[in-house]
Amino acid sequence: MLGTQPAMRTETPDGPDARPLRSYGRRKGKRLTARKARLIAELLPRLRPDFSGPPPADLRTLFARPSQEVWLEIGFGGGEHLLWQARANPDVGLIGCEPFINGVASLLGGIDDERLETIRIHDGDARDLIAWLPADSVSRAFILFPDPWPKKRQAKRRLITPQLVWSLARILQRGAELRFASDDMKYVRDALHVIGEDEAFAWTAHRADDWRVRPADWPETRYERKALSDGRKSAYLRFRRL
Repeated sequence: MLGTQPAMRTETPDGPDARPLRSYGRRKGKRLTARKARLIAELLPRLRPDFSGPPPADLRTLFARPSQEVWLEIGFGGGEHLLWQARANPDVGLIGCEPFINGVASLLGGIDDERLETIRIHDGDARDLIAWLPADSVSRAFILFPDPWPKKRQAKRRLITPQLVWSLARILQRGAELRFASDDMKYVRDALHVIGEDEAFAWTAHRADDWRVRPADWPETRYERKALSDGRKSAYLRFRRL
């Protein structure tokens, strides 16, 4: 929604979304292989942001390799999109959030194989990380195929809420891009409404192809492939932080 430029956000708004329910399901699936268990025990602790203290004033210093900017992915699944972006953008620092430990282990395998130094991982609720991050520190954010919680009684567990959008507006720089994708058209409509209601964001689509066709720098994920194999089309929404 276009409008006047919002003021700097420094206080958490009150309301029913102030203490949202957990938006994800199970934390662990099948038993990890010996290698993945080792990576969880040894590599993951080195890549977790340290919430015991304040974040660095310059978030780019969070990474071992010098970075020009920082991107955030919320719910990276098996990590294939995050790994693709790391390969394609070696000068970008990437922070991925994923509570499902098997998905975290898969991403760690890719990081270890390719000796990547531009990825940090938060293996818990993304909202805890967002609250820790400094204002105006992230230049792109991805929310790709989050759990749609399709049943009416489950809708309150959806990740996209006014509170989350408010929090993202706090950490995203002016001009930053927020990307959202889903194969659940009801969730797409609801996300478009919730994000569009916040005056900090503008939807960038001008024609149908802008949200029906995946851009070249937006790689396919396994969730998208599954949706296509089941006959469901996906929508790709892009918003700009005003």
